[in-house]
Amino acid sequence: MRVPRTFVFADLSGFTNYTSANGDDAAAFLLSSFRGVVREVASDRGVRVAKWLGDGCMIVAVEHPDGVAAALDLDERARKACSPLALRVGVASGYSLLFEGDDYVGLAVNLAARLCDAAGPYEVLMPAEQVEDLPDGLTALPHGEVVLRGFPQPVKVVALAGIPLPTQRHDTGELWTRSPYVA
Repeated sequence: MRVPRTFVFADLSGFTNYTSANGDDAAAFLLSSFRGVVREVASDRGVRVAKWLGDGCMIVAVEHPDGVAAALDLDERARKACSPLALRVGVASGYSLLFEGDDYVGLAVNLAARLCDAAGPYEVLMPAEQVEDLPDGLTALPHGEVVLRGFPQPVKVVALAGIPLPTQRHDTGELWTRSPYVA
């Protein structure tokens, strides 16, 4: 089944070197901090952590603004929780195949992953053609064209900046106003 989704790939830059220099215990502590931040952001923004990728993750959002806001929230919170390492983030939206009920296959997935690879420390990259409907508080800064492995043409990219405003939605808030709870 094809479904529209926004994909966010995030990766801790320099994790292998950090592990070599500081040992497994320090690396595990930092990774635990990273995963805690990811879980908090996912809960706050109503997105899902689809999978853990060692020192990174893949997040899936049903709504484009939620995925973008989650990416910037994650970048901001990781600056404190994951120091001295920096986060690199790629975001892309589009239709993809829901594969075996819990994974996604498609161009948008691959694009988000490759943008994460191309991002620099503390950088959130997204295709320039997808900047419509950005959450309040965010801006898209021109980044230019980027050659991405597996893509035949360079992709015009923007770097996202700013702090998204907190959401006013709460997943469960409306449940108590529906029948049978309302007399």
